[in-house]
Amino acid sequence: MGRYTGIKKIKNINPNVGVLGAEYYKPVLYPEIEVTPDDIYVITEFGDRLDLLAHSFYGDVSLYWVISTANPDKINMGSLTILEGTQLRIPVDLNQIIENFKGINK
Repeated sequence: MGRYTGIKKIKNINPNVGVLGAEYYKPVLYPEIEVTPDDIYVITEFGDRLDLLAHSFYGDVSLYWVISTANPDKINMGSLTILEGTQLRIPVDLNQIIENFKGINK
């Protein structure tokens, strides 16, 4: 599966921002992820990455964005790596998070 699989393309209809009719990928929006009492907190170890943590907790590497979005002050945008010793929140209400994601990215 490619990185852009499932991301919709839209056509430019504004002549002030580029070529009319040019196609580009629609931005992906991520939901706010509320803190819940059931969330898990981990301290990262050497070699931890967001995709590997997503696989460990959710069984799906593509859900790395859930952990990233839940920890905006601790994750470098555009990176899967995390500094060793960083405390991360792992949200557990995955079904609600994914429904919210789908809802804002119709």
